[in-house]
Amino acid sequence: MLKSGTIMPMPDIKDKMPKRSFLPRVIAAKLPFSTSKIDELKKIFHAANDSQVAKMIGDALSECERAPSAGETKRCANSAEDMIDFAISVLGRNVVVRTTENTKGSKGNIMIGAVKGINGGKVTKSVSCHQTLFPYLLYYCHSVPKVRVYEADILDPNSKAKINHGVAICHVDTSLWGPKHGAFIALGSGPGKIEVCHWIFENDMTWATAE
Repeated sequence: MLKSGTIMPMPDIKDKMPKRSFLPRVIAAKLPFSTSKIDELKKIFHAANDSQVAKMIGDALSECERAPSAGETKRCANSAEDMIDFAISVLGRNVVVRTTENTKGSKGNIMIGAVKGINGGKVTKSVSCHQTLFPYLLYYCHSVPKVRVYEADILDPNSKAKINHGVAICHVDTSLWGPKHGAFIALGSGPGKIEVCHWIFENDMTWATAE
């Protein structure tokens, strides 16, 4: 749980993906975005069958077509409009998007400053969107039940100066997660026994109902 004054290590939140842009929706909508038409897609992007690009395309399509986990609502958004439409379909029209402001504090110790719980810090719904490796900008967006979302000032632990403003999401119900999930291994726990919180990384984002 985020608590003002706490000193903690921050993971590497830097964006590791190559710089890409969304396609205009009118173009993205015409692409054969399906594993059943992967050969067409590989031709469009000049991807040889055994190439890294072909593997990247196949992996992304498989993840996008995977059945949602229990309680999960998901969509791969290949345009800005797709992402907004999905967030609105889950949360309603009155939404706000948030992300961590920058990467300062990444891979080092930080101090937590002022903390604010989104929607009063109550258990709520949110839509989180994470980048997926693909020839153009693609986000895997999903909503899982029972989360809390927080904003927090991130301070230099020595000078106490503000260096960042972070967004974190806490998963209240982890009972359906696999026992080998990295969070359980790192924390020495198991499904349903703990809440799991994580920062929103650079260029990822989370949507919530506006307050």
